[in-house]
Amino acid sequence: MRYYIIAGEASGDLHGGNLVKAIHRQDGAADVRCWGGEHMEAAGATVVKHYRELAFMGFVEVLIHLRTIFRNIAFCKKDILAYSPDVLVLIDYPGFNLRIAAWAKQQGIKVVYYISPQVWAWKEKRVEQIKRDVDKMLVILPFEVDFYKKWQYDVSYVGHPLIEVVSHEKNDVPVTPLSQKPLIALLPGSRAQEIKVKLPIMLQMVQHFPEYRFAIAQAPSQPDSLYKEIIGDMDVLLVNGNTYNLLKQAAAGLITSGTATLETALFGVPQVVCYKGNAVSFWLATKLVNVKYISLVNLIMDKPVVTELIQNELTAANLKTALTRLLTDKQYKAELQQDYRSLWDKLGSNHASDNAATAIVALGSGK
Repeated sequence: MRYYIIAGEASGDLHGGNLVKAIHRQDGAADVRCWGGEHMEAAGATVVKHYRELAFMGFVEVLIHLRTIFRNIAFCKKDILAYSPDVLVLIDYPGFNLRIAAWAKQQGIKVVYYISPQVWAWKEKRVEQIKRDVDKMLVILPFEVDFYKKWQYDVSYVGHPLIEVVSHEKNDVPVTPLSQKPLIALLPGSRAQEIKVKLPIMLQMVQHFPEYRFAIAQAPSQPDSLYKEIIGDMDVLLVNGNTYNLLKQAAAGLITSGTATLETALFGVPQVVCYKGNAVSFWLATKLVNVKYISLVNLIMDKPVVTELIQNELTAANLKTALTRLLTDKQYKAELQQDYRSLWDKLGSNHASDNAATAIVALGSGK
């Protein structure tokens, strides 16, 4: 069968890559065309457009790039029609993918959504659109099943794909030492605009913790020059394409909100969650978003497991205080590790990609 998959961000490409592998295991004649990146391409998919051309963050940034976004949508529709897939698979990225879902439904194309948009956080009424346009919703967070049930929409919980990714990394991939000093991992995000805002604040910690080596996880879509301009002459390690190896040996992490907070927790790394964005975008978000926490760790556990420094709270002074606690408070670290173990248990088995592929292949074949 023919599968068209759309992922618009780095995490979507990671999970999309494992999904493509699982589809090939279950459908020996599978042909996959996608919007994604290196992971999906390595798994055997033909990449039409790289996610780095699609990743616009925040309300203001989206407005600035509206013309590009509409051009991409038009091209995507044309490409899908030319390819004529048996099933269209959408991975998160709701601003773009929900538009494509509505159009695809009108064309009679079967639509699967893998990794639900965060409709439980904001724009909850989008569930009505999802019910209308999506033939099958595959969710990866346990609480999403009950959320959708409230809207009389049956969804399938397949487990979280990070469980299989991290399990493989921890059990099958040896550690490559990066430093003789203990490491503190800096994950400032994957987009240039967020790196420029948050990384300078994170790097102010270098002078306060000289017994540690600070290491920045470089986003695969960003050039060395972006980081080196910010680092200057500081003795900081730049780790390219090896984030998991860094997390496996980090004593602590300063982590940008998003999937990285969950990855860091699954590796058992004590962390401070950092977020600071465009002031107007953040103000709008506070009016529209309905969640108690910004990190996936705290959302899934439904309590403040990890410290969140958001917008004006993300200062060098606050970060120093939070990082000191991570490194020195033994009771806090023990409680954190217990919560991390509970988090792992909540997310289920390590077969999310195979479970998702089974549902996708079944829908495409009409079973």
